[in-house]
Amino acid sequence: MELIAATRVAKAQTRANEARPYAARITGVIEDLAKGGASASHALLEAPEDIRKIAYVVIAGDRGLAGPYNSTVIRAAEREIMDNQANGVDYSLILIGKKARDYFTFRNYRVDAYYEGITDTPNYESAREVAEHVAEQFIDGDIDQVVLVFTEFVSIGTQKLAVRQFLPLESVATIADSGGGSGATAEFEFEPSADGVLESLLPRYVESRLFSALLDSSASEHANRQRAMKAATDNAEELITKLGRQLSSARQAAITTEIMEIVGGAEALGGDDDVSSIPLSELVQSNYQSI
Repeated sequence: MELIAATRVAKAQTRANEARPYAARITGVIEDLAKGGASASHALLEAPEDIRKIAYVVIAGDRGLAGPYNSTVIRAAEREIMDNQANGVDYSLILIGKKARDYFTFRNYRVDAYYEGITDTPNYESAREVAEHVAEQFIDGDIDQVVLVFTEFVSIGTQKLAVRQFLPLESVATIADSGGGSGATAEFEFEPSADGVLESLLPRYVESRLFSALLDSSASEHANRQRAMKAATDNAEELITKLGRQLSSARQAAITTEIMEIVGGAEALGGDDDVSSIPLSELVQSNYQSI
């Protein structure tokens, strides 16, 4: 399992790196739209005045044996829910991964949506399905805010918990600033208009953000599983060595006890004779005959 996880984490890391140019490019287009005078009036950008219900998109795994990967994400989401409930804010759970579903269902939390089988090797269609569901709920006003809870992949040795606002999106200018610039200096003309392009682009931006989170979570899961299985292998080898030494010690003690019994029996049978002059085979034979 350690070797399989090591292979999969390399592939997942490659997929995450390959997806970054698309995210950078779509952010660059939004920057160009901001320079082109696109307005910030879009349903995905509008923050409600009063937050009454928050949806939590929790990305965990379908399998265990991955160290603290699943428990870290799940408990972080549970803490967020409890803190907001204390302030009178309702919750909605949108779970990705069997482990998250099992945990919250067992503890009688209300699960509004659940997706399984997409965390191991995420694809864009799955990300689009989840993003469309979340965006529809937000636009219809069923939820006032969406929070994404996942594990961000930094490197094979480092992964960190991420709890980020997913919807409403930042303003167009903020998105452009966070992208670091597209590097373009020319002016663009947009057809049919900058606002029309923005209307079509923002849903794709939401999908790309969710897809990036899924890829990060997948790579983080495989990295955690690789470390967990390596630790399990090392612990098993250490336990084998320890038990082997205990077995050798027990065998030596048993052999010593048997020799002492043989010598004692020979002395008892021989009386005042010098036991040391009697061959060991005769001592053993005579001892077993006495028994």
